[in-house]
Amino acid sequence: MGLKIGNLALCRGLFLAPMAGYTDRAMRVVSRVCGAEFSTTEMVSAKAVVYGDKKTQKLARIAPDEGFVALQIFGSEPEIMAEAAASLQSGYAEDGYVPPVAIDINMGCPVNKVFGNGEGSALMKNPALIHDIVRAVRRAISIPVTVKLRSGVDSSHINAVECALAAEEAGASLVCVHGRTRAQLYGGLADREIIKNVKSALHIPVIANGDIVSSESALAMLRDTGADGISIGRGAVGNPFIFREITAALEGKEYSAPTLEEKKHMALEELRLAVLDKGEAFAIPEARKKIALYFKGFRGSAALRGGINTAVTYAEVERLISSISDSNCEE
Repeated sequence: MGLKIGNLALCRGLFLAPMAGYTDRAMRVVSRVCGAEFSTTEMVSAKAVVYGDKKTQKLARIAPDEGFVALQIFGSEPEIMAEAAASLQSGYAEDGYVPPVAIDINMGCPVNKVFGNGEGSALMKNPALIHDIVRAVRRAISIPVTVKLRSGVDSSHINAVECALAAEEAGASLVCVHGRTRAQLYGGLADREIIKNVKSALHIPVIANGDIVSSESALAMLRDTGADGISIGRGAVGNPFIFREITAALEGKEYSAPTLEEKKHMALEELRLAVLDKGEAFAIPEARKKIALYFKGFRGSAALRGGINTAVTYAEVERLISSISDSNCEE
């Protein structure tokens, strides 16, 4: 296995999928430690970049310890998308941060606010516009352009192949396909057949996304689609070790599940990094949903989650997690 994105060479094709509110620097770093080879930032608005929004600038920053990171933008106007991409290619590389290795274009976000503005997965209604956006961004930057899309808007409009071909023709270096329609949101099952069809139609690498929660589902996705790699989203929340598990499976090696101490260490490391970046007041509430999942299924996990949900400082969460012992082993 192995693939190239522009001049970047990946050995196993293991991607951390972009997820708004989740894939911050902290999650990207711990995922890399566990074996993720490539990650993508939370999506940022192209218009907000062009208008100089300070919050967006923070979201767009990438630290040197993150490895290969693409910066994801969303929008619907080719000129604005191109201007934002050009700015982001090097705009936030100061003060110890580094530029992205690629610009990723969001064509898969299903939320009403984004879709209603004609952005995200709404772009799949218009393959010609997809072509224009990718071409404009490609011409504006010197790093690769990648695209994240879905199988279609709904079951009556499954057009991932057409949209992916438009992106490839316009200069995209890679396409990632989430095998659900916009109408499905995150429910139901991801359609592996449509991912297989996209892979068969394109000459550039195709990454498969959807329902990858273990090494078994990862290997099945690769087998059934022929994809060049896999992108993991919700399966990595509170479980960055999934990348280590899949790496072992790909290499035919025995996998050792993380010990309780490893889980405690990684949960606290993810929280520490989040606090370092954002401060306790913002990082602690935002990280609760991720940190509690590290211990899902443990005896007493409900009480632990309740404690984390009311904690307001790193020290409080650290005490709660440090108190977990082997007597809290999984039920």
